[in-house]
Amino acid sequence: MKSAPDWFMYFIVFWAVVLAMAMAVGGFFMFRKFLKVLPKQDGKSKLDWQNYWVERSRSLWTDESKQFLDMLVSPVPGPFRDIAKHSIAAKIGEVAIESGAKEVTTDHCLEGYIKATPARDYKSLIHFLERKGIDYSPYQHLLNKPK
Repeated sequence: MKSAPDWFMYFIVFWAVVLAMAMAVGGFFMFRKFLKVLPKQDGKSKLDWQNYWVERSRSLWTDESKQFLDMLVSPVPGPFRDIAKHSIAAKIGEVAIESGAKEVTTDHCLEGYIKATPARDYKSLIHFLERKGIDYSPYQHLLNKPK
């Protein structure tokens, strides 16, 4: 009986490693999603609060603010853009409602965008805002404060 050629064994090992890595990456993202649906002390999960703020602020959004939000989430990779847009819109809605606004403005969008962005991404956020010519100086204090 002949044994398999060496290249075939390497081929099998290569694909076993690729599949294991793909399952690990998928598991990581599934676990993060699972953590978002776990209830906090108040009985609502992070996802519940996001949905609450999006629904509560839905009537405050103007066409201009929706377009500005679309522009803000444009650097997010396509497969993750809808999820990022939803969580950023929730934070923007929260900011607008807590300030007692009648509609969502670009100022609310900027403040909510900065608050919704993890601190590790501030460098790319600042680069994006500067590239688009958006003045974020009124919110500089949010960028310097650790979350």
